[in-house]
Amino acid sequence: MGSTDSKLNFRKAVIQLTTKTQPVEATDDAFWDQFWADTTTTVQDVFALVPAAEIRAVREESPSNLATLCYKAVEKLVQGAESGCPTEREKQVILNCTRILTRILPYIFEDQDWRGFFWSTVPGAGRAGTDELDDDDGARPLAESLLLAIADLLFCPDFTVHSHKRGPDSVENMQSIDSCEYIWEAGVGFAQSPPLNYIHDLNRTELLRLLLTCFSEAMYLPPSSDNSVLNPWVTFFCSTENRHALPLFTSLLNVVCAYDPVGYGIPYNHLLFSDYREQLVEQAVQVLIVTLEHDGGVPHRPASPSSMEEQESTGPENLFVNYLSRIHREEDFDFVLKGLARLLTNPLTQTYLPNSTKKIQFHQELLVLFWKLCDFNKKFLFFVLKSSDVLDILVPILYYLNDARADQSRVGLMHIGVFILLLLSGERNFGVRLNKPYSIHVPMDIPVFTGTHADLLIVVFHKIITTGHQRLQPLFDCLLTIVVNVSPYLKSLSMVAANKLLHLLEAFSTSWFLFSAAQNHHLVFFLLEAFNNIIQYQFDGNCNLVYAIIRKRNVFHQLANLPSDPASIQKALQRKRKSPDVISRTSSQETVSMEGSHPAVPAEPGTLKASLVAMPGIDKLTEKSQVSEDGTMVDNERRRLSSASSTSFWAPTPEWVLSWKCKLPLQTIMRLLQVLVPQVEKICIDKGLTDESEILKFLQHGTLVGLLPVPHPILIRKYQANAGTAMWFRTYMWGVVYLRNVDPPIWYDTDVRLFEIQRM
Repeated sequence: MGSTDSKLNFRKAVIQLTTKTQPVEATDDAFWDQFWADTTTTVQDVFALVPAAEIRAVREESPSNLATLCYKAVEKLVQGAESGCPTEREKQVILNCTRILTRILPYIFEDQDWRGFFWSTVPGAGRAGTDELDDDDGARPLAESLLLAIADLLFCPDFTVHSHKRGPDSVENMQSIDSCEYIWEAGVGFAQSPPLNYIHDLNRTELLRLLLTCFSEAMYLPPSSDNSVLNPWVTFFCSTENRHALPLFTSLLNVVCAYDPVGYGIPYNHLLFSDYREQLVEQAVQVLIVTLEHDGGVPHRPASPSSMEEQESTGPENLFVNYLSRIHREEDFDFVLKGLARLLTNPLTQTYLPNSTKKIQFHQELLVLFWKLCDFNKKFLFFVLKSSDVLDILVPILYYLNDARADQSRVGLMHIGVFILLLLSGERNFGVRLNKPYSIHVPMDIPVFTGTHADLLIVVFHKIITTGHQRLQPLFDCLLTIVVNVSPYLKSLSMVAANKLLHLLEAFSTSWFLFSAAQNHHLVFFLLEAFNNIIQYQFDGNCNLVYAIIRKRNVFHQLANLPSDPASIQKALQRKRKSPDVISRTSSQETVSMEGSHPAVPAEPGTLKASLVAMPGIDKLTEKSQVSEDGTMVDNERRRLSSASSTSFWAPTPEWVLSWKCKLPLQTIMRLLQVLVPQVEKICIDKGLTDESEILKFLQHGTLVGLLPVPHPILIRKYQANAGTAMWFRTYMWGVVYLRNVDPPIWYDTDVRLFEIQRM
């Protein structure tokens, strides 16, 4: 009965707040205490008992009451952070204030006139009895007091961390506590693993949820390409003002990377025990990726000469980025990489024993975290690539790409997966690692093949291009750039992968496709470049590809003789109207057996998705680097491709066709066909061969030494960050955070402006 009464009292207090036309004094503790005195409310209760309409009504009609409520709640958190919450009642007050602020903050942010409220030193409420919030050097803005209190409370003994006190009477002083001794989990920079305590996990989760809500002001600002606009909440929290920055960064990273959703190796363990750690890990990884969004301060990464002048200091240094960039011990890299690989692989392990492990849902946040690690810490990137451990990241990414290809609500996941592969493909070692045989067969609806991880990559990319939804077309450039980047290192493609590449060339080189958009011919250039790289640098092991090229030689001849007169262009465009699909699904000849029983499916009707800003084109995303003979990069140049603006009207002309047709890199392939086709035909006639294996054997032992043009230099297109990609990452990351926080629905139905929420 008591629980119902207290909820009733809480609800009455909310109604009083919305109906009072006169300001309630900040000193009226009897009134304000009703909001946090109850010991039985949950975060779900707070969201149910404080409706959105009433928060907005107070904001418009009695703003001073809303200001006082926020102010008093922050005051309680500050007092708790100072006292260390020694009693259960104080702990409950802290949790209730945390929940109320989590509920209210989004409605403060959605109103432009209120956004500065937390950054003002004098709140709209009366300031009687508020000395606790004053610093020696004058009052702090409310936002700073709130953030510092949250940081203190995240290392509060017996509330969020284990107490180290010697006896029952000794009290730990919150001001003198060394939070580095209270890091939440063993891992980077910390050896001891504290015992699991689900109450501490729940309390940490609530505080991190409030912290994430503080940072979410970014959701209420429209997309902007101005990268110097920093999130003031993140900037302050990750500055030297926060004395817990290092232990908190370490705690968040270690909690994520040490998490084992399998239940410590015991199948079905998650069905027996509630896993409070999962909620904590989800909030931890979300707080991490949001704090790592801005690097602020002095650029700490070696920039390429072309981007040096663009990198000016943009505010104080972000300590979280600084700490991430300074991790350097091999055992720390190993811990992080193995942890991320274990979690990313988690959904793939589901099939061996159905439901035997808990299926995690935060793989998108993990991919963003992996991206940040590679982007801010080049030593980590090189560590990832120096062994075949990188394949433990590659396989799950390919799984997610294949699984999401038909689902328009997951187009952001497709992009982040492809960007990571583009970043990795800019490094020679990635291409070399792909030659490792692919033996662990992951459940994917792709053709069965025997081969390497390179074959897997090509087969999945082919599947995305031929059976993905229309909105993935902007990614085709990226997918083929990855193939080009790794192609000089691929020692032996399987027949399945070779045929897939030739099928793509066949589809992309039809005249109606080439003439239907200003950029489409780039796809043909990429494929030809990949074929040339393999022929020039890896001819010996690639008889399957050579055989596939010989079989499809008419495609290359048609390209060389592509008509460019106005009549032919018109005729081709009329054919386009009859067959609107870029690549017909039937011509893909996929009657071969499939590997898994998980076909990619579109989004369920009613699924919510967050809109994304447009991604810059591949010419803005990459920078060309030439690889010298010893494998080092020599010169950099920004790619300049002949392009027409996609916004203005465009039509193909004979001059336009000729401008790129004369540059098609066909010489190497034409020479190969000139030499090998007569030889293969002669063998077939002489020996009456119809058997592929004999022809392959001949090609395997053949050589083109001295017969091909001089090998061209290897060109690698390295990923290049810019304002456009930074904005894309911001909208994607916050869209993921918005959609993943549904219980409680922190931002649902508030007026976010960074993206639109659409129902499928």
